Parts: sequence; C-alpha cells; structure tokens
Amino acid sequence: MSAPQANHGMNPAQQEAVNYLHGPCLVLAGAGSGKTRVITHKIARLIQMGMPANRIAAITFTNKAAAEMRERAKHLIGKAAKDVVVCTFHALGVRMLREDGAVLGLKPQFSILDADDVTSIIKDAGGTIDAATARQWQWTISAWKGAGLNSEQALAAAADDNERIIATAMARYEERLVAYQSVDFDDLISLPLKLLRDYPQVRERWQALLGHVLVDEYQDTNATQYEVLKHLVGEKARFTAVGDDDQSIYGWRGATLDNLKKLPVDFPTLKVIKLEQNYRSTSAILRAANNVIGPNPKLFPKTLFSELGEGEPVRIVDADNEEHEAERVVARIQSLRANGVPDAQGKQYKEFRDFAVLYRANHQAKPFEKALRKAGIPYKVSGGQSFFDRAEIRDLCAWFRLWSNNDDDPAFLRAVTTPKRGIGHTTLGTLGTFATQYKLSLFESLFSSSLASVLSAKALGSLHEFGRYINDLEFRARHTEGAEAAMAFIMDWLKEIGYEKHLYDGEDSEGVASAKWSNVMEFCEWMAQRCGGQIDDAAGVTNTREVKNLLEVSQTIALLSTISEREKDQNVVTLSTLHASKGLEWPHVMLVGVTEGMLPFKLGDGADTLGGSTLEHESANDDIAARLQEERRLMYVGITRAQRSLAVSWTRRRKKGREMVAALPSRFIAEMGLDQSTAKEDPREKLRALRAEFAAKALVTAANAAAKS
Repeated sequence: MSAPQANHGMNPAQQEAVNYLHGPCLVLAGAGSGKTRVITHKIARLIQMGMPANRIAAITFTNKAAAEMRERAKHLIGKAAKDVVVCTFHALGVRMLREDGAVLGLKPQFSILDADDVTSIIKDAGGTIDAATARQWQWTISAWKGAGLNSEQALAAAADDNERIIATAMARYEERLVAYQSVDFDDLISLPLKLLRDYPQVRERWQALLGHVLVDEYQDTNATQYEVLKHLVGEKARFTAVGDDDQSIYGWRGATLDNLKKLPVDFPTLKVIKLEQNYRSTSAILRAANNVIGPNPKLFPKTLFSELGEGEPVRIVDADNEEHEAERVVARIQSLRANGVPDAQGKQYKEFRDFAVLYRANHQAKPFEKALRKAGIPYKVSGGQSFFDRAEIRDLCAWFRLWSNNDDDPAFLRAVTTPKRGIGHTTLGTLGTFATQYKLSLFESLFSSSLASVLSAKALGSLHEFGRYINDLEFRARHTEGAEAAMAFIMDWLKEIGYEKHLYDGEDSEGVASAKWSNVMEFCEWMAQRCGGQIDDAAGVTNTREVKNLLEVSQTIALLSTISEREKDQNVVTLSTLHASKGLEWPHVMLVGVTEGMLPFKLGDGADTLGGSTLEHESANDDIAARLQEERRLMYVGITRAQRSLAVSWTRRRKKGREMVAALPSRFIAEMGLDQSTAKEDPREKLRALRAEFAAKALVTAANAAAKS
C-alpha cells in the first residue's frame, strides 16, 4: 500500500473486496490503490468469520513482500497473525515437498540448488566448458519448466537442433538432480504441481488444509503457478487473486497475462472488483500514467484517480548527452531540496531518501553515480549484489547445505575445498568418477569399501576425516537449539576450519578481508537469531521467537535471498532499474534515458529505434506488439512510483558501444499527453530561483551578523 488513507477506513471498492469471502475473487488493484491493506483486512475478516488462522494462506512473490505483509497482519490481528501462512510461492513449494515429497522419491532434507550450482551441473550434463552457453541453456530449461514441460516433452516440442541439444542436456540434468537429492527453484513450483495433480490423497489433504488462498501480484504468475493455484483451491475455489494487468512487466521470465484471461473461464462465478482510487500520486502524475497505458489493449479497463490534488506539472527535460542529463538531475535534486514541493498538509519532502532516479538498464547508472559523487550527494544503487551472492556467504551456505543433505554434491565440492584441507582436484576427480560409476553421491562414496582400490591411503584418509567431521557437525547442529547456543556453535566451527585465516590469506588487501569477515559475522548472527529463543533487537527490546535447532534452520538456507537490509533507513538518493522499482514509491522521481531504443527497448531485429518503417509493420508482428505493450507497462510502472513530482528526461545523443549516436525522445513521452506550455523545464528559471534563494540567505546571514555586532 502507499500513503496513509483516511482515518474513517476503506473506500467502497476496498470494503467490497474484503467482505467477499465465499467464492473466487479477482481484485484489480491499480498502482497505489491499497492492495496490501485489502489483503491484510481480508485475512482479519476471514478470522472474524470463524476461519482458523492456520487455514489461510497469503502467497507473495518476494521474501520482502511476505515480511511486510506478516508485519501488517500482526498489527491488525495480533498473535493470530503468526499462524497465517504468509510466504512466497517457492516457500510454500518447499513446505509441500518436505511434507509430501516422499511420494516423488525425495528425502525430507533435500537440497535447494542456487543458480551457480545449476550452471555447473548443466555444464557437466551438456558436455560444455563454456559458462555462457550453459547459462543460455539454463534460461531455456527454466522457461520450459515454467511452462510445465519436462525434458521428454521439451524434446518432442523442440523447434530446431539447438533446442534438441538443450532438451537432451535437460534430461541428464534431471537425472543428476534425482541422484543429488536436490531441486532447483523451478522445481519448487513444478514438483508441488506434480504432487497436487498426480496424487489425489496429497491434493485432498492440501485442499482441506487451506480454507482460503490469497495471491498477491497475481499478474506475475507463470503457467505452472496458475495450475498450482487451481489444484490448491479445488472446486470450492475460495481464493482472492490481487493484481494489475497494467503492471505486468515480467513476461521475459515467464509471467503471462493469460492467467488473468483464464480466471473467468475456469471460474465462471468469479467476482471482479476494481480498485481505482490511488492514494500515492497527484492528479497530474496519474493523468500522465493513464494516458501512457491507454493504447494497450485492456482485459479489465480501469482509470486511476486521486483526491490528493492536481500537484506539480510533470516535467520533460532534454539534454545533450548522458553526462549533461546527469548534471540536470543533480540540479533538480538540489533545487527541490532548496524549495521543496509541499503536499496538501504542507509537508515538505527535502531529504535525500525522498528522491529516486529510475532507468531501463543497469549500465545507465554510471553517469548519475559520477555526477552525484561530484556534488557530494549520498546514494545507493538498488538491485546490486545480493548478500547471499557474496563468495564468503556462499562458502558457509555450502557447509550448511551439506549438513542438511549429505547427497548434495555441489555443496560437497565447495565445502571440501573451502578452506583447503589437502584434498586436491585429482583426488576429487577420481572420487567423482567412482561415484558416477556406482551411482552414489560423493559423500556416500567416501565410505564405500571399494574406494580404497582407486585412491591412495593418504587421500582416502583425508576424505574419511572430512566425512566424519561432517557427520559430527550434523549431529551437533541437530542438538543445538536457540540463538545463544547456535552462535557459540558457529563460532567454534569457524575456528575449527580456520575460516578467518582463510579469508585473510586469500586477499591482498587487509581491508577487503576485514569487510568479508564482517559479512560473515553478520550472516552468522542472523542465522543464530533464526534459531529463536529470547532475542534482543537493535533497539534493545526483548522478543521471543520459536526455538529451532540449527539443522532445521540450515535446511531453509538456499531459499533465503536476502538478509534484512539495514540500508532502508539510510538518507540517500536511490538509483534503480524500473523493474527493481516495482512496489516502491518516492516523493520525487526522475525517469531518465527515456529515448527510442532504450524505453521502449529496441524491439525490431537489428533496429536500434522503432522510428519510421519499423513502426509500420508493428501490427503485423505479434511478438513485437506484445513486447511493445510490456515496455509501455514498464513506463507506466515508472510514472506511478512518483508521489509529488515527476520529471522525465531524454538525450539528443547517447552512447552505443564506443560511439555517440543520435537519439529521439521515446514515443511514451508524447503519449503522456502533457501540456507543453508547463511540461518543458527551463533550466535558466531553476538557476535564477537557486541564485535568488542563496542571495536571500546571504542577506539574512549578513543582517544577523550586523545585529550581533
């Protein structure tokens, strides 16, 4: 949800969505229309009407969204909130597979592979040494899984030799996943679907367990997720899908608007409720947003409106090149900080955290970073490296995964070599060949009586020592409960393996090694806290969490993508891609680099822009038309991030490789339908305003000094 709503409660559409409980419901929640408020109040309403909290599931797309919803529900319904199943699709999939995966041959402690592990296994399965090729195959396999295809079906549907090669590699990849007792992120959706579709007893149990399912960001679901939802809710169809077809911007990763089209067909009694009142943005901003999205075909037409007043006109800023554009963005930030843009209550928005610079692609951030540094303005680049992507954190996660599932071969290989323990690549290569020959995991192979026939006594002894140590760690982790005990255990373990020394030995710079060790400490404290018990938070307030043992916490580690970022409270300007900005909002937003070929991104093969003849053939090319519609939705998402002021900038020239090429303003700028007499920002007026303000301040300072003397 966005800005606080009126104290008297919800508007009529929100109230209708909350009160409709006994059948399928689609809530079309426009940007800033209070969808999280509706979801949490509907949870409260269901409980009020007698449904046990543990029979309600609210499914989100990110851990961050789940945490926010859980916190909001807690404020609304108190202790009952902890029993509501609030999680991502993937987390629900993990729960289903842990509880019922045995019918598919999965042990409860199966491992969840991360993207790098998958790339490595696909390289091996496909017989390639090229990581880039393996990643391309990985994306294709992921798309097939998202569409509900296995390797056999993918091979049958292959369009050319390349797809047949990938489908063959996919078959070998599937075999390895079974052998490793592992799943990838796509399996966390496709395997639960297999459970629900092919095993009636499992399907009936889950349908009885869940009395009402709410799905947030429904427009982002892919074909497999839709099928999971259908099988979860069954014929009673007690569910609430909350989404916005105008904000569907993830088609490139499998999300499909077909899922919105299917709902009224598959559920004829579907109740459709539109949330059109926006609580975030001024009328000027919403008018531009409605105009931009207007040309797209509509599944369920709606028009956003606001009662926050007309507000500042949306500004269009042109610049000579990216560096000039960045300078103008900095000048705008400085001007708005000096003058402010008050809301209806007179509140000024002048903090650095009130500003965001949004762009289409990551590489566009560089000139803005440079200009902000030069001006001494603090900033953060959103969507940077995940905490869990850092090498030192991935090292520790490999050990945790191996405790949890001894058959996790990728985790075994990372743990046995980090830190180094005298077990070389030759030994590991021989062990791998042996394991493949006898269809064993690497860890199982350690204790095979036949292994001595292919390894030296010294190598065998080192492997046995490692295997015994892992078994000892697993036993100790299983019997270590609560935060304090877990932290003590982890610190002893890090000392035993010499991990701090390993970090310092591996870095030329002591500062880099120190930063890595600091990350390790933060991660370990966070892991320990998840073991529960009496915990003091940053404010010194004691909280009680459910007590878990360290092994239980380790089993969830691969599903967690981020540690709660402390930077959310930092007073800095945000630089972000449009995709990463979805779900967020700022008082002042600047959309930059809005040129043809960038936004919309080049759509025609070989065409850098869509001017001239490319456009003439657009209607004849369904693929280009669909991509253009998604780019238009991306522009719409960017516009609707703004609360109080919005500036859209473009450059007459932009870099393409090492050259500067001519650029045109994006067609989306014209589609915003702005009044050109107010939209064009005059930099000279800004400069005069700043000079006048500084002169006035100087006069006041001089007058005060004269009075004191």
